[in-house]
Amino acid sequence: MAKKALCIGINDYPGTDSDLAGCVNDAGDWAKVLQARGFNVKKMLNRQVTGKAMREAVASLVADAKKGDSVVIQFSGHGSFVPDVDGDEPDGTDECLCPYDVEKNGPITDDELYDVFSHLARGARLLIISDSCHSGTVARFAPITTPPTAVGKNAPQRTVRFLPPTVYLSRRDISKLGQCRPIRKSSPPGRSGALLMAGCQDVEYSFDAYFRGRPNGAFTFAAIRALSRLRPEATYSDWFKEIRGTLPSRQYPQSPNLYGSTGMKRWKVLV
Repeated sequence: MAKKALCIGINDYPGTDSDLAGCVNDAGDWAKVLQARGFNVKKMLNRQVTGKAMREAVASLVADAKKGDSVVIQFSGHGSFVPDVDGDEPDGTDECLCPYDVEKNGPITDDELYDVFSHLARGARLLIISDSCHSGTVARFAPITTPPTAVGKNAPQRTVRFLPPTVYLSRRDISKLGQCRPIRKSSPPGRSGALLMAGCQDVEYSFDAYFRGRPNGAFTFAAIRALSRLRPEATYSDWFKEIRGTLPSRQYPQSPNLYGSTGMKRWKVLV
C-alpha cells in the first residue's frame, strides 16, 4: 500500500495585488505531519504552482494510485469562482482554486478537478485539504486587522484567501456573475470524487492568520492541533468534530466543512 501526498502553498500572486503570508508555512506544516505518518510527500510552492504544473501534478498523483493506496492533496492559497458553463451549478457559478499564474491563465475549476478525481482507481482513498475560500460576496472580503495584542507600525494583518473574479475574468464574463451569490449548498472543488476537508463554508472565507507571530491559515493551525489530540483509531468525522471545537471563533468566523460520502467520513485518519 502506497501513501503519497502533494502539498501546495502559494503566497505570491503576481499581477493581482493580493499576496498572502501563511500558505507556504501551511504546506510545510502539512508536509511534516504527513511524512511523520508515512506519506511520500512532494511540495510545490509559489512560482512552481502554475496552472499547468498543478494540473499535471494532481493528475499524475491520481493516475498512479492503485487499490489500497492513500493519496492526499493539500492546497493553501486563494479560492474564487467563475461562471458555470455546463449548467450543473444552481447559482450559475463554479468554485475554483487559484494557481500562481491565475492573473494570466485563469483558475482551476471544480469541474476540472472532478474529471481528474473520477479516474481514481477503485479502492484507493483520496483526501483533499483545502485552506482557501471557494466563494462569497466580493464586498465582504476586505483585509481585517489583527487584534490589539499585535500592535506597532508593522503589525501583521490577517486577510482572507479569496481572489475576486475581476482579477482574471473578462468584462463579458464578469457580467454573467451579477453582484453576489445566493446562499446554497454547493458542490465544492472535487465533489464526491474525493473526501474534502474545507476551511470554510461556500459562502464564507478562510483567514490568512498569525499565531505567535508566525503566519498560518487559521484552518490549518486548528486542524493540525486537533490532529495531535486524536486517538489512533479516530475517523475523519472524529477529526472534523475536534476541529469544529475551535472554529468558528470570534476572531476567525469561518466554519470548516467535511464533504464526502458517509463511508469516506468513516475512514481512519491518514492511514
